[in-house]
Amino acid sequence: MASIDLNADLGETVDGAPTADDEAMFAVVSSASVACGGHAGDAASMTDAVARATAAGVAVGAHPSFVDRAGFGRVARSVAPDLLRAQVRAQIGALVAAGADLRYVKPHGALYHSVTVDSASAQAVVAAVADIAHDLGRPLPLLGMPGVVVGAAAARGIPFLIEAFLDRGYLPSGALVPRGEAGALLHDAGAVAARAVRLAGDGLVDAVDGSMLRVQAASLCLHGDTAGSVAMARAVRAALDAAGVAVRAPW
Repeated sequence: MASIDLNADLGETVDGAPTADDEAMFAVVSSASVACGGHAGDAASMTDAVARATAAGVAVGAHPSFVDRAGFGRVARSVAPDLLRAQVRAQIGALVAAGADLRYVKPHGALYHSVTVDSASAQAVVAAVADIAHDLGRPLPLLGMPGVVVGAAAARGIPFLIEAFLDRGYLPSGALVPRGEAGALLHDAGAVAARAVRLAGDGLVDAVDGSMLRVQAASLCLHGDTAGSVAMARAVRAALDAAGVAVRAPW
């Protein structure tokens, strides 16, 4: 049976208030990328997310970002590599300290995009992941989009898994449509579910100009803070089940 991971960015509390319906999302996804203090989240939300994941049988990943709570980690930053490495390592470590049986790391927001194009950022994040993997005594994969980070991870022996986005628009280049631009966010649950089945089965996704992109993804992502995320997640899970695609974590 074909299988695919379904992940969501969860535990993204801001000033103690959740930005998503975590309880509903944990019931549907197979992996949760948990905010660990850089853009959102705190010790209490991390502990809560770990407990929810354990109860639901969901794999936990760390979701570190540029230290930017005001901008929710979605503003590009210029951070010295040594400092970025320390910041990312501290965020991942905070989630481990909250009791997470950590399975993977997925950068968030602007950092996610930075490591695809900027070698210094990629090297810093990979080094932080390698630090934590060494402490854990086992491999710790990175999840993201193709870019310079793939080579940086390979050089450090860090497994790299590719993901595709279900609720974000794609440019013909394979990059995501920037937030705020037309087509950046998808909200139609039926269309998102159909995209999931096509990605899982054929590795194909349509760009905003109608062209077709090939994405051999190990994981499919839905953002917990996207409007209608729960309805989309439930539709995706039902469509994958109906198509005979097992939803399970690859970690």
